[in-house]
Amino acid sequence: MACNNRRPCPCTYHCPRHGICCECVAHHRDRNEGVPGCFFSPEAEATYDRSVENLCRDRGIGLKE
Repeated sequence: MACNNRRPCPCTYHCPRHGICCECVAHHRDRNEGVPGCFFSPEAEATYDRSVENLCRDRGIGLKE
């Protein structure tokens, strides 16, 4: 499957997968490292909190308790 990212990567961490979204998501998923930084707003990405809970707060999504 081709991985053609057509948007600039907003993540501030530079790595070999920077801008290659499918490789980045797979890398973080396979290592249970949380959500990639590019999913967050610039303000939330700058906190380096890659948790699903932080992503939900950032995007205004309420979590069921």
